[in-house]
Formats: sequence, C-alpha cells, structure tokens
Amino acid sequence: MSDFTKLKAQRKAKEIKSYSSRTVAQDKEEGLEIPEKRSSPRVEVPAKNAVVEPKLSDDLYKSLPQTLEIRVDNSENGSGRGLYSRYSRRPGKVILPGRRQKYSPYFQSIGDILLSITPHIAALSNERLEDHCSKCFGTGSVLRRCTGCKIIFYCDSTCQSKDWSTHKQECSALQQWLKANAASPNIPGDAIRCLGRMIWKKRKLGKESLWSQELDAMQSHRASLSKDANSHESQVYTQLAHALIRFLGLNSPQEMIEYGMKSAADLVDIVSQFTTNTFTISSPELTPLGACISPLVALINHSCEPNAVVVFPRATSKDQEPLMQVILTSYIDTSLPRALRQKQLRETYYFNCRCSLCTQKSDFIDLREAMFCSKRCGGMCPLPTEENSLVRCNKCQIAVKDTDAVLDAVRVGQEGLDKADALQFSDPQKTIQLTTNLVPILTSVGLVPAAHPLLGLSRLLTSLLIAYLPSYEAGVEEIQSPEIQKSQVSASILSPADIQEALDETVKAATRSCTGLSQILTQGHPVRGIALAELGKLLCVDEPSPKDLSRKTGYPSGSMTLGPFDAPSGPQRLKLAYDTLRQARAELMIGFGGGSNEGGEAGNGVRNLLVNLEKEMAVWKDGVKNVVQDARLAGLQKS
Repeated sequence: MSDFTKLKAQRKAKEIKSYSSRTVAQDKEEGLEIPEKRSSPRVEVPAKNAVVEPKLSDDLYKSLPQTLEIRVDNSENGSGRGLYSRYSRRPGKVILPGRRQKYSPYFQSIGDILLSITPHIAALSNERLEDHCSKCFGTGSVLRRCTGCKIIFYCDSTCQSKDWSTHKQECSALQQWLKANAASPNIPGDAIRCLGRMIWKKRKLGKESLWSQELDAMQSHRASLSKDANSHESQVYTQLAHALIRFLGLNSPQEMIEYGMKSAADLVDIVSQFTTNTFTISSPELTPLGACISPLVALINHSCEPNAVVVFPRATSKDQEPLMQVILTSYIDTSLPRALRQKQLRETYYFNCRCSLCTQKSDFIDLREAMFCSKRCGGMCPLPTEENSLVRCNKCQIAVKDTDAVLDAVRVGQEGLDKADALQFSDPQKTIQLTTNLVPILTSVGLVPAAHPLLGLSRLLTSLLIAYLPSYEAGVEEIQSPEIQKSQVSASILSPADIQEALDETVKAATRSCTGLSQILTQGHPVRGIALAELGKLLCVDEPSPKDLSRKTGYPSGSMTLGPFDAPSGPQRLKLAYDTLRQARAELMIGFGGGSNEGGEAGNGVRNLLVNLEKEMAVWKDGVKNVVQDARLAGLQKS
C-alpha cells in the first residue's frame, strides 16, 4: 500500500499544477496568495492540452519573473503562446524580474504588478519630441536639444549620454533625411524611428544576442497578408517598408543583408512583427506619447474582458524610465461592441477573439449594446439591429416598439462620432457642438451610458470641454495661446454666470463618462481611475458664480447617475469632490500599482490634492463654527 501511495504521489508531481480549484487551506499551507472573490483580476486557466513552451534558448526571456511562465496551446481554438501566472492571486504586490518572491497569504497591499520591465526600444511621437525627453520620456521646464540633428531633446546630459549609443546612427539618419527632403522637411513618424532604432541596435549587438533573439521570436503575420497589391493593407506595409529603407539609408540588397534582411520577405517580417507587437507608451494620465517594443509583454494574449493592463505609471527614478508595467491586457478599445472589436482584431492581428465576453450566450446583454426598458421597470434590452429588430426587456419581457427610431439614432450617432474624431484637432469648437447635439439624441431613445456610440461621444465631449474650459479670476486677465483663442470665445467677454454654466456642463459630461466606464470596466482599471480623477479635479475648481445654496442640488439618489440634475454647489460640491477623489485614489492604487508605486504619478497627484482639499474643508468648518458661536454671543448680549 505504501508503494502504491508513493507511486501515486510521484505521478501527481509530474502533472502541471492548476490552482483554479485549490482550497484556502491548501494555499495557506504552501504560502500562496489567496484570491479575493470580487475585485481581484482572474487568472486565465489554460486548456487541458496546454503545456509549458520549450525555451528557444536557455537564457531567453531572462526578465521573466519566477511567478510567471510561458505556455502554448496548439489546440484548434488555442491561442498559441501566452504568458500565464503560476499562482492564483489578488491585487497584491510588485513582481520584479530576476528577484525571488516571498509569498504570504496575509500580505496586504493594492495593485498587483505582474511584470515590471523597460521596453527593448522606444520612440516618441513627432508632436512630443520638443516637450519630452527622448530617453526617459519625462517632461521638464528646460530641455536640451541634440546639437547634431536638432530634433531630439533630452532633460539633461545624463539622459543624452545614455541614449547616445542608440541615437548616434539615428542622428545621422535624421540629418540625411532632412537634407534629402529640404522642400518638405517632415521627419519620419515614431513607427519608422522606432523600427530604425531597433534594427541599428540589433546590428550592433549581433543576431545571436539574447536581445535580438527575443525580437526574432515575436509573431509575424506575413503569410496572412493580402496578396492584392492594391489593397489598403498591402499599401500600408509597402509605405512602411519603403520609408524604413530610406531612413536606414540603404541603396542595395547587399546593404540590406548587413542589417539581417536577406530578402524582401525578411523586411516584411520585420514590419509585421512591429505592427503586431508594438505598444503605445502613455503618460500617467494615459495620453499617448509614442511607440515601444517589449517581446516579453507582447506574449500576453488578448481578451475583450482583460485581467491585465499595460501602463507607464512613472513611479520610479528617471534612470529606469520609461518603465513598462503589467498590472491587472487587451489589444484594442474594449469599450467597443463585439462586431467592431472582432473587425479590428481580424484586420490588425489576424485572429477571431474567443474570450469569455465574445462567446457569451445569446441571451446575455452586453452593456456596450444595451438600452433601458421603455416601461422603466429597471430592466434592460439589447439594442435592436437590422438583422434582429425584435428585442425584449430582460425583466418585464416587453418588446421594444419603436425600433426604427433606435436604429436611426445609433446610425446617426456612429456617423457623428466618426466625423467628430476627424475634426477634434482641426475644429474643436465644431466637434464640441456636434457631440453636444448628438448625446441627447442617443439618451432620448434609451441607450445606457456604456452603450456605443454614446460612451465614445461622451468621452470625446468631456476631453474637449476640459481642454477648452474658460477660467475666471476676478481682476486677472487671462493670456491664451493663439490656438485656444481661435477655438473658443475669450473668457474676458464671458460673465461669471457663463463660466459657471460651462463648468457645470463639463462636470455633467465627465459624470456621464464615469458612469459609462464604470458599467463595463472592472474596479481598478486605470481608465476608470483617470476618469474619476478628472471629475474630482473639476469639482475642485472654484465656482465663479455659485448657486443659491438653499436650492436642492446634486446627483439623483446621491449617486453619479444620468438624468436631469443640477451640479452641486458650495459645500456639497466640495464634499462630492473629496469623495470622488478618494475613490479615484483607491482605483489608481490598483490600476497603476500600490505599494512603492503609490498609484504612480497620477495617484500621487490625487493624494496631494486630497491633502489640500482636507485643509480647505477644515477651514470652512472652522469658519461655520465661528459664525455660529458669534451669533450665539450676539443673542446672549441682546438678552
């Protein structure tokens, strides 16, 4: 019997462990983290035939922490290679590459950082070159320009020296590019410059280096590209390839071989690997700054209901920036409805998504494609489509009657969103007017805040209203840039009441965006955290013309929900600002990492704002208390 028990134990030891069905007692016994039931990101459970992928080299992906592993699923509907967590976990701690981790079921912190790594290569977008350092991607009051190309800027000589090994050949290439295009001196975009930096560094380190091998192991979809030379896809790849060859200064096939490109197929592979695996570097406020490549992070598979996100919180010293962190990934905008998500994934990444959200049963109501019941029973209905116009409430089962009106509103809204996206930079005032007019049309037919295209219009309107919000300070004349002067009416001719109205409308738009995002994004998602922080900051803005405080103001039922309401004023507004910023702080501590990260730069900014707001509220309370005491004393003296 003892021999059989030993044999059984040995057989079990060879099996791949799955922690999806482990008990809390087992986790405590082995010192593993215990996943929370609600707010923790779920770790995907691999298919039965998923196995640990054999390493291409003994030291490949050396930055992979011991807590993560690469697996491959080659089943019919498998996702191929992917990055998996070895353990079920809750939002907990930073997992740094190359360090042994200590596990404790009682370790309490927020924002589980699965991976923290510097990208292999990165490049700023053209519009960010003059106000950001090309090494650490930080900003500064005074940036130093490269004396060679006069295009790249650095925050100091330290960053310039560290980037010189990469920028040296780029510097000469930029000078040659401008010289050859003197008539129209437009520099190459971030995609071409990022590709150029990658190829130059790869040539310097050698094809056999681990750095180069990790790049070569990235997925290419050359075999899936359209064979039609006139197709949009083929033209995009052709333009990228030609621009890259020009930027590298290559004039013959022999010169291409020196860079590891023995044929046109190799060149297409490089472009395909870049377009498939590149990431957008963003600011702590999620503003796009440029492009980067990280082969290890690119192994993470897509899900329309992701349990991980990629952020750049800027929570460390600039020597480690831009630091890329995987925290709670998805390849596309997951606020889009299923049909649009699938279309984008097929066109860019060449696969059909089979995540849990995309494979829901037919009776599932996705809030991205939902509307309120017209009978106001509290239920919801899926949005009608041309193929299926008969839809019913999931609660009272009443059918939607005027489906044509809903279909027309959604169609007009989508056309308006496409037009607004195209106009937002060239004519922001027209975009504000367009989105302001479209939002009531979609809400009037019953779309929920998270429904497309209502959420897209709400977020665009919010961002523009914040960008062009007029400021007011008595006795102070505001100096504005020529761009803002052209796109909005000067604040000097607006009355305090006009500015108050503009501020309240911006608060309402931000509230609508937060409501929609909270319906489809999990708690702690960085987009939710940033949206809440923006709303909190708006509520902190001094009111130029406060309302009558005796009026009943605020959000219906005390929550941030849609509907006709007056933005709160005075003390109510201050209290709501404080509560909103506290919620934003909590979500940023998850979305941008807790512990030493402290929510990144965005989380620290909200924390400082909360401290100042607490002081202001304390002063206000003391003032009210003093007024009450003075009134009592005055009454006693009269008596």
